[in-house]
Amino acid sequence: MAPPPSAPIPRDPVKLATALRTTTGAVAHDVDGWRRAGAPAAPPSTLTLDALYEQRLELALAENVPLARAVLPRLPPALAARIAGELAAKRELWRLTPVSHRRHYTTGPAAPPLVLLGYYRAAERRFGVPWPLLAAVNFVESAFNKLRNDSVTGAQGPMQFMPATWRAYGLGGDIHAPRDAIMAAANYLHANGSPGENARALRRYNPSALYVEAVLHYANRIASDPRAFYEYYCWQVFVRTAAGLRRITGPGLR
Repeated sequence: MAPPPSAPIPRDPVKLATALRTTTGAVAHDVDGWRRAGAPAAPPSTLTLDALYEQRLELALAENVPLARAVLPRLPPALAARIAGELAAKRELWRLTPVSHRRHYTTGPAAPPLVLLGYYRAAERRFGVPWPLLAAVNFVESAFNKLRNDSVTGAQGPMQFMPATWRAYGLGGDIHAPRDAIMAAANYLHANGSPGENARALRRYNPSALYVEAVLHYANRIASDPRAFYEYYCWQVFVRTAAGLRRITGPGLR
């Protein structure tokens, strides 16, 4: 049975390592079943709950470095390496993101996964930008358009374009439409060096080495693990507030 949305997070390193092994295995099994079914628009509830618990376990480790140091050696080497990479990427993005003081957040459903994959691949065919890189940017910028607020600097849409940049690279599309935003991101990244210089292109997208490293981590995992895109697709949106992390999408919210 999948854990409920508020299932407790173990604080004992042995128990937390066991929970990670069990939960990542459950997510992999769930993703495989969803893909065999054709990955319809909404993931099954079991996958949604397992992926949420996996995400919450990782967030607990990202917030608590000593706990992470105690847990990682207790995982199988391949899983430990994967989780260590996830924690590094999350911490890098947190260093870039100020604590949010918003009172209200605008959220919505992501487009179906196969629809998004179609957009990424169409953009790759047109501009040569690897589709996993586009998926990683989409994931980092808006959780595949689940988070729909403008940024504090005024960036908008699923790929978080500033209006002036959109006018130059948006190809006449709608900044809030996933297909148009993904195509524009490919146009922009290609103009700045992708696919030959993906890191340089990402640096133009966001002038931070932390951002580049985090996006490349997610892109590399999506490229190397057929389950990864579907797993990230099922993760929820957590925002950092003065009171701590707050989940604003997914099951069990009022």
